[in-house]
Amino acid sequence: MDNNEKIALLSQYVKESQALVFFGGAGVSTESGIQDFRSVDGLYNQKWAYPPETILSHTFFWAKTEEFYRFYREKMLCLDAKPNPAHLKLAELEAEGKLTGVVTQNIDGLHQAAGSKKVFELHGSVLRNYCTECHKFYTAEDILSSGGIPKCECGGVIKPDVVLYEEGLDDNVVDGAIRAIMQADTMIIGGTSLNVYPAAGLLRYFSGKRLIIINKSPTQMDSSADLLINDSIGKVFSAI
Repeated sequence: MDNNEKIALLSQYVKESQALVFFGGAGVSTESGIQDFRSVDGLYNQKWAYPPETILSHTFFWAKTEEFYRFYREKMLCLDAKPNPAHLKLAELEAEGKLTGVVTQNIDGLHQAAGSKKVFELHGSVLRNYCTECHKFYTAEDILSSGGIPKCECGGVIKPDVVLYEEGLDDNVVDGAIRAIMQADTMIIGGTSLNVYPAAGLLRYFSGKRLIIINKSPTQMDSSADLLINDSIGKVFSAI
């Protein structure tokens, strides 16, 4: 079966679905110009004084906060990025009553920018930042325009509402994602290698009718998929 035939089958599956859930990763946002972490050109393969895995950790945030923010401002705040065809199609499917939830590992807020409402951000969002003392809210623009360590007017350090290494996922977000996945009759996995846990572990809650994987490279669940498309997710969604 060639890709055109697979996309036609995908369109049929989407049309027949009554409760579609999308589970996505970094590959959904790379087509909006946001760098992947683990690809050849991703953040993990660029040279910094410390490995990105170390910088983006809870321990490093508190031990070397200024160095954390130097990296964070330059590499994590891609505020000019716009939703691509995948984001837009998912928002369209939600508006039509087909899609019941987006479960994302991304922290860029592009699903909401495209119009999606039911988004479970497993790893948080760069668009939300809070004082660690008084919990006052700050925007991503506030962080980008600040220098050194961003401080609240109360004097507290401001921290992004993103899940760093060594930190746990938000229980309410996880519970919502699990409910959506359990109630889905169709799940589309897109733009993720499924190597990041515990996020990828949520897929075990899916017991619906059809599992669809759209990813350029192989994943550990390819053999379980009812439909597998190794192509650009934006290209595929544009053709639905």
